[in-house]
Amino acid sequence: MEVTNKYWTIKTHIQDAPKEADFDLKTSTLALSLKPGSKEMLVKNLYVSIDPYQLNRMKSSSLSQKTGGFAVGITPGQEIEAFGVARVVASENPEYEKGDLVVGLVTWAEYSKIGSNGMIRKLDPMGFPLSYHVGILAFSGLTAYAGFFEICKPERGEKVFVSAASGSVGNLVGQYAKLHGCYVVGCAGSKRKVQLLKEKLGFDEAFNYREETDLNSTLKRYFPNGIDIYFDNVGAEMQEAAIANMNAFGRVAVCGVISEYTDSGKRATPDMLDVIYKRIKIQGFLAGDHIGLFQDFVSATSDHLRSGELCPLEDISDGLDCIPFAFTGLFRGDNVGKKIVKIAEE
Repeated sequence: MEVTNKYWTIKTHIQDAPKEADFDLKTSTLALSLKPGSKEMLVKNLYVSIDPYQLNRMKSSSLSQKTGGFAVGITPGQEIEAFGVARVVASENPEYEKGDLVVGLVTWAEYSKIGSNGMIRKLDPMGFPLSYHVGILAFSGLTAYAGFFEICKPERGEKVFVSAASGSVGNLVGQYAKLHGCYVVGCAGSKRKVQLLKEKLGFDEAFNYREETDLNSTLKRYFPNGIDIYFDNVGAEMQEAAIANMNAFGRVAVCGVISEYTDSGKRATPDMLDVIYKRIKIQGFLAGDHIGLFQDFVSATSDHLRSGELCPLEDISDGLDCIPFAFTGLFRGDNVGKKIVKIAEE
């Protein structure tokens, strides 16, 4: 038996802001009978994560591609890998059976073939929606948790600034910070997002960066006594303004620089005298650096979810066909929270 499989590829390498026309929907057939002893699996994809970092994989070259793992370059015509939740439909891997739920690296496709060395594991939903295991209980959540607690090492009462605060990582950083007893200000790109940060997620303050003409003055207004921790998701001029307003021994966790992904001319140029004389720590990091924290992160985050102390912020679109629109929307600021595409019913 065979199944028809639709999957997305890029037509050519993407150098600037992605467009829906950059993607091509292809069709193939996959055999349900796998080679005996191959340890391969065929899975039906249910949910896939849509992430900005994937754009750097789609470029002809990017420094990120040299790190390997999730960041390796994508060749035009090649299936596009993504983190997701799936159900096993055929297996020659003795550790998995037909019907098992799995989570890990799949593809932007209806079905994915997982090799013997595939980055995948069995999934126990723990009573949570499957979508949580693509976002808040997966790498977005781990990124927020590790970046805030391990890189920034917060103390109760410290003042925290989060950029892209309504995004998949930023919204969680702000919520973790509030649970830890910090004063938290976030920025976002619309009045609706600003309202959500304050009224739904409990941020102390928030502002629409599109309405501000002088970010340095804006941050002085919200942090008259300076910033202790800056969680950076955007880079460029926002990073410059944040560092200019940091306190001595401030910490900056650089999670992403989305404003620079589509504009090679944008680069953060913080005042290095500020960095030196204020003894500011600036550290880039990847969630994979902190995989050893995964069980602690899942345990703590699950407890907060069950108690209602954490609010999951998801932006879910339906259907494989909408993936290019969902992906390009990340760079228009369309998403509110974790962007996920539901490919099939559970």
